[in-house]
Amino acid sequence: MRRNQQPDARNRRDDDRKPGCEETARPFNIADGKVDHDLIATIYDRQDTGLWIFDIDYKRVLWANRKALEITDSETLEELQSRDMGADMSHSVEQRLRQYQTDFGQNEDASFKEIWTLYPKGKARVLQVVMSGIRLLDGRMALLCEGRDHQEQEPDTLRSVEALMHTTVMISLFSRDGKALYRNTASRGARVSKETNFEEQFVNPVEARELLRQVEDERTSRRVANILTKDGARWHELTIRACNDAVTGQPAYLVSEIDVTELHETKERAQYLASHDTLTGLSNRTYLKERLSQVMQNALEKDLTATLYLVDLDDFKMVNDSMGHAAGDALLQLVATKLMKLVGPDDIVARLGGDEFLICHLEKPNNHYADWFGRALLTAFERHQIIEGKPRHVGLSIGYAHYPDDGANIDQLMRHADLALYQAKTSPKKKCVRFRESMRRLRDEHLALKKELERAIRGKQFVLHYQPITCTRSDRVVSAEALIRWEHPEKGLIGPNEFIPIAEETGLINDIGDWVCRDVARMQTRLKKQGLSIPLSLNVSPRQLSDALFVSRMQVLPLETAIDTSMISLELTESVLLGDIPDAFETLSTLKKIGYQIVIDDFGTGYSNLAYLHNYPIDGIKIDRMFMEDIASGGAIVKLILSLANALGAEVVAEGVETVEQRMWLNRNDCNRYQGFLYSRPVPEDRLVSMLQTQMEIAAM
Repeated sequence: MRRNQQPDARNRRDDDRKPGCEETARPFNIADGKVDHDLIATIYDRQDTGLWIFDIDYKRVLWANRKALEITDSETLEELQSRDMGADMSHSVEQRLRQYQTDFGQNEDASFKEIWTLYPKGKARVLQVVMSGIRLLDGRMALLCEGRDHQEQEPDTLRSVEALMHTTVMISLFSRDGKALYRNTASRGARVSKETNFEEQFVNPVEARELLRQVEDERTSRRVANILTKDGARWHELTIRACNDAVTGQPAYLVSEIDVTELHETKERAQYLASHDTLTGLSNRTYLKERLSQVMQNALEKDLTATLYLVDLDDFKMVNDSMGHAAGDALLQLVATKLMKLVGPDDIVARLGGDEFLICHLEKPNNHYADWFGRALLTAFERHQIIEGKPRHVGLSIGYAHYPDDGANIDQLMRHADLALYQAKTSPKKKCVRFRESMRRLRDEHLALKKELERAIRGKQFVLHYQPITCTRSDRVVSAEALIRWEHPEKGLIGPNEFIPIAEETGLINDIGDWVCRDVARMQTRLKKQGLSIPLSLNVSPRQLSDALFVSRMQVLPLETAIDTSMISLELTESVLLGDIPDAFETLSTLKKIGYQIVIDDFGTGYSNLAYLHNYPIDGIKIDRMFMEDIASGGAIVKLILSLANALGAEVVAEGVETVEQRMWLNRNDCNRYQGFLYSRPVPEDRLVSMLQTQMEIAAM
């Protein structure tokens, strides 16, 4: 019941007495005058059995007879009452006493017989103790103990009894019908109720029945199972052996349990981390093949169509570079959440790495168009998404392959869906693409082109041509736009439409764009020296603008080349105004402070309107060539653009002008600048210089 208790009556004061102690002279609730209390005390003292009342809450003896004083090696009752029995009480003993208190509170007629070892003044004394409950006058439940020396003093027996009390291993004995015959301290302490039978302990009773069936066949069984305890569901490792009850001789089950919850959860966590992406919680590539095989088999068995979709985010690197990795992580989590909401219960969603996701979608055949699900994914991301408090367009590219039509196994489907994704990423319009055999050749061509572009950058194989921008009234060249060409050593001059998309996709556009900026600056310096200075414009892609080093390079450029920045226009697409470039306003404002002119190119092809321009430092607008066709039917849209641009003080250039009628219409409607084949196609530098010289000579005549 306690170990190494050392009495110290000298330290006891009257005001140290605990609740219930005032009842020690009258341990039972007996009405005054009915019985002689001294007579009762004499009877108790003549007993050969030690009797004492133990206050479980305060760990003190409230009352004891003479035999109990002898057992506890106490000279007086006061000395015994002064001992703090909890000073060196083990956790197992305290737990056991609390169990008794609970049990007696539920059934005051209950009693227990056990072998206990007491250690009065450090000497071991083995007792057979009968314990029952006794309620104090303050309502608390105390312990009435009847103890006598245990006749069996074999060391092994005593040690086994002690070990069963103190061990953390839960040991129980059950009858064949599942009734608990015995529980040690640890087992009793873990149970919701002492009456709980074997099967009722399990979260899943089926596991209990399976264990017992195995014991019947093999005499022993072992399993980690989810067990109901006072602390909720816990994972226990159970070992069960068939045996006989030592009291009745009837068949029984001996069960030992160890709480392995922490180990089990650690193992489960390790397995989860090995098979899932920690950022999004989706399955990862490692776990994917196993799951895909199961899903494909499920599709075959249920006559379902399985489609593998590879989903890639457009311009993810731009988000990381411009907004930081935290924003990139937030974007990936947002996409993962939306994808999980869109898929069916039997589908798989996985993150393959970076910004690439996989969806394996199951459906009944011929229910929809082949790409309906892919289109649904695109539609879900049409609206701007909020990333770290800022609206941003999140574009998707999707490649997909059907099983088994486009591949007989997982590896084939993955490769083919990847080829389709590659085409979707390089296509400006079709963003959901199914695999076709012809894609192999296209992919090889793109990879070869990327390598050639890298060589072209190293070998300086690019050249700029300039398309004049002309006055609608005088046909005089007032500025020019720089347009890049690739002087391929074998294929000759290659236009930008054939290589710029690859440069954008691979990030090579930053190196190419840096070269364009420097070459335009040098061109402007040469024109100035010849007295032919005109404003020059160059195209800047969203990817360049989102590059953290772009602004700093543009700040250094006038220092290195002595250019007049007011004579350089930076042409940007409308997507810059739509939130695709975070901090676009700050970036454009900085460029404007340096002196550069800001022009919106191909205006009208995006989703914005001129109202957006009011919020940005815009100097000019270039009307897209497709609106030149509108002029033939009255030009209502162009008139609207001209009117609003005039209100904003922005200069307008009409692109794609190819007829005299178009130029005359623009002139009549106060559009003073045009660009197109009517005046000139893009020309080499020397040809532009010749045009300007001729124009200057004519003006001098």
